[in-house]
This record gives sequence, structure tokens and C-alpha cells, in this order.
Amino acid sequence: MAASSRDMAESPPPPNKATEEELRSKSIQELVINGGQPPDNYVYKNSTGGVPDVHTPNLNEIPVIDLGNLKSSATTVEEELEKLRSALSSWGCFQAINHGMTSSFLDKVHEVTKQFFSLPMDEKRKYSREANNIEGYGNDIIFSDHQILDWTDRLILMVSPEDQRKFTFWPNNPTDFRDILLKYTMVLSLITEVILKAMAKSLNLEDNCFLEQMGERSTMFTRFNLYPPCPRPDLVLGLKPHADGSAITFVLQDKEVEGLQFLKDNQWIRVPVIPQALLINIGDQAEIMSNGIFKSPVHRVVTNSERERISVAVFCSPDSDIEIEPIGRLVNDSRPILYKKVKNYADTYFQYYQQGKRAIDAVRY
Repeated sequence: MAASSRDMAESPPPPNKATEEELRSKSIQELVINGGQPPDNYVYKNSTGGVPDVHTPNLNEIPVIDLGNLKSSATTVEEELEKLRSALSSWGCFQAINHGMTSSFLDKVHEVTKQFFSLPMDEKRKYSREANNIEGYGNDIIFSDHQILDWTDRLILMVSPEDQRKFTFWPNNPTDFRDILLKYTMVLSLITEVILKAMAKSLNLEDNCFLEQMGERSTMFTRFNLYPPCPRPDLVLGLKPHADGSAITFVLQDKEVEGLQFLKDNQWIRVPVIPQALLINIGDQAEIMSNGIFKSPVHRVVTNSERERISVAVFCSPDSDIEIEPIGRLVNDSRPILYKKVKNYADTYFQYYQQGKRAIDAVRY
């Protein structure tokens, strides 16, 4: 009989510390091909010194929002706005259906993602990120020997503003990769506007309250993720617990393999796979603008011992030159201002993220 995850956790393998040079030079895919135990650099322990609980029952259902009902002409708009407000104030996320993209198009997004990560390593390395720069192909930027690394390979591309695109990192293979990416993110730009306006309406604010703080040169990054099979899912995470630094994040999940989990009421809740749905969560900057009414949720990705998992995340954030702050009408005697004004939040975010801390705590009053 095969050993259970619990048995494995009680009998950990001998230390397997990889050198920084080895970690920088190898993708997770290569570590899997080489076999053996994950290097200790990937072994995650929580605040109590134990391993993360990955055997989480699906105790609650992530809210589902019909984006078609958020349009002003919809007869059910008021009901859907209330559902949106409840979802973002209690969960900080929801599964979006009726978003306007066909299942065949989303299949193409999945397909080009899988095709890229299936390319020979030499081909993928043509798009390798530069040192200390997130854009391009690679995995975690290594800042210290004590850093716990994520079990994921990724390709990160800046899509907006258009004049900031670095096409040297945009794959030519698959041949339709760029076209699919641009079509996909164009639709998400429109959905972002719909959601931000709906967020304002749900709080009885002017439609453009959130949009105005995004600015004319709001940013959009796309992150293509590959989570290869991991021999120790009881010890290793695909993504460490964190909240996003964005305003809005979209996640196109794997069509079959679960892995994303959100922290709610001190319990990790699995996000089920709903065919053709988009998982949408708000990030720290939307929490700041809403003066804490909407919650930027902590989430993580667990690993799988048998199957790889792919996903595509898109992060939409305000123009880095614009100072964001809590919307004035959301500040009053019963709800005092919670956050300071902040510009270029991304800089603060990444400094804290690498330390395993929440950046939003640095801008609280």
C-alpha cells in the first residue's frame, strides 16, 4: 500500500538544499524531470512550524456572479449588484459567468499556454527574464538564502500601457500566441470597466469613482503559470499565501485540475472548477479605494503529485503615477479613514511580498 501524505509528512526526507546558482538555472520542469525530492528551498512551513494543510474540505461555495446581469439594462441588476457587494465584502472574490467569451476561445487561451510550456527548454529560455525583473520566462526572483520558493514556472508579460510592452519576451511560438493574448486582454479590459462601475454602484457611488483612480495609463500584466507535478504536495506550495497588489485580478483556471484556495474565516476553501468561468478577486488597491469595505483576500495554490496544472492570471492596477486613496464618500464618523494615500503601490507590495508580509499593513493608519 502506498504511503499516505500524513505518513510522508511524519517521515521527512533528508535535507536537500540547492545552491542559489542551481535554483537560478533550473526550471521547476527540470527539477521534476531530474526526479528526487524537492530542494528544501521549496519546503513551506506555516507560522506554527507545521506543513500547510492541503486536505481542505470544500465547506463553502465561492459566490457566482452573472456579469450579464450587471449591465444597466438588465432587469435583475439590483439583485446582482447586491450579490456583488456581498461577495466582495465577505469573500473578496467570485466566479464570473456570462462574461462574453466563448468556450472555444477560452480553450485557445489554455492551448497556447500549454503549448508554450511544452516547448523545448532552449526555446523557452529565449524569453527568460532579466535578473531582478519580473517580465519574461522563469520562476521566483531569489533575494535571500532563507526565501521559500514557489513550485511554479511562469511567463509574465506587460500588456498595458501599450508603449510599455517588451515584445522580446512575447513568444513567437505558438504562432498565434500574441494574437490570442491581445484578444483575451482586450476583453478583460472591458470587463474591468464593467466590474469597477458595478462596484461603485453597489456602494451607491458615482459610476466612475474607482475608474478615475485607475487613470488613463492603468497597467495590465498577464502571468501564464505552470505547476508541474510535485512529489511532496504535503510540503510544497505552488504559490505561497498572499494577497494581490492589483485592483482587479482575473484567473482562468485549469479546465480539470483544482489548486487555488482562498482563506476565509481562518479556513482554506477550495475554488472548484466551473467550466468557462473566470475567477475574479480584488487586490489591495481596490481595498484601499473602498476604505476597507471590499476585502483583498489571501489565497494560495497547492500542488498535485500526479498532474500538472496551468492557469492564466491577469492583474489590472492603477497608473503608478497616480496617488490612490479611500473614496471620500466612504469615509465618515462611523467608518474613519483606514488607509493613507499611496503612489506606485507595486514597489511597496513586492518589498513586503518577498518577506511573506502584507504590504497593505504598511499603508494603514
